[in-house]
Amino acid sequence: MHETSVYRRWKTRENLLLDALGSYADEALPEPDTGDVRQDLIQLMSAVSDYLASPRGAALLHLGASPDAGSVEAERLPYWDARLERGEDIVRRGVERGELAPDTDARLVAETLAGPLFARVLLTGAPLDRGLARRIVDLTLDGARPRDGRAANG
Repeated sequence: MHETSVYRRWKTRENLLLDALGSYADEALPEPDTGDVRQDLIQLMSAVSDYLASPRGAALLHLGASPDAGSVEAERLPYWDARLERGEDIVRRGVERGELAPDTDARLVAETLAGPLFARVLLTGAPLDRGLARRIVDLTLDGARPRDGRAANG
């Protein structure tokens, strides 16, 4: 492919990288539908964790989150929206099956699940250890479970 064709399609080197790394991420991340919201989210978030622990995944996250990457700004929101939708779809199915409260905010749950992984890669450098995805899912879902009607304070 000629260089002008590349720039016509992607405009910048960063957009080309974002597209290439994102395509690899799409292949690496499952779309589980086992009928159990917890298991589906653990499978998805374990795959996300494994991907972000890889050099490609970490590079993608840094590129897509960098405030200095003005050249990827137009691609950033659609890119992250598409990735968060996988988690949102799982949460919506959990709501439909009655596993989660009817008023559960699927986007907020997806962001809450991804946030600790992103923080470890981008901010703290803490390892994405085995079992982390399960712990994040359990902690997050505890707040989204249907309540029995009693006030949280008693």
